[in-house]
Amino acid sequence: MHPMYLDAMEFLEEERDAWVAFEPLSALSDEQLSRPVEGAHGWSGRDLMAHVLAWQAMALAAAQELAVNETSPTLARMDADWEARGGEVINAELQDAWAARSMEDLRAAFLTQPGELRGYLTVVPESRWLKHESHLRSFHDETTSHYGDHVADLQAILAAAG
Repeated sequence: MHPMYLDAMEFLEEERDAWVAFEPLSALSDEQLSRPVEGAHGWSGRDLMAHVLAWQAMALAAAQELAVNETSPTLARMDADWEARGGEVINAELQDAWAARSMEDLRAAFLTQPGELRGYLTVVPESRWLKHESHLRSFHDETTSHYGDHVADLQAILAAAG
């Protein structure tokens, strides 16, 4: 279950505060980001960046749709796909897709995408996300809650980088 929010700013501030912990990844060198870390399930910093960005990108696509429509085909498709194929398959596909991107592209997305998502959420009517139970659950699950799921991975990666 997700928390209840009084207004959009409360959600956006919580999401922003949770994202701040990941920002030190952008200061690591390409070599540091490429090194697998045992304490992070063998993921590298690059893998972690790609993983959180991939799910955040789903939230961004949904926010873009909800800014102009009552529904989000992205959220509907994502939920149906998750039910049909499961998280391991989907996460592996997302990881492969993001692994194909250049480090430069990954870094650019890491610096711009979170703000772009927050920007879109400020123009989506609250009735379409904040006051819409399933949409809110998706936004919370793909951002704040998801970041929390990977804090231990983040800490291991940052510690390994020195």
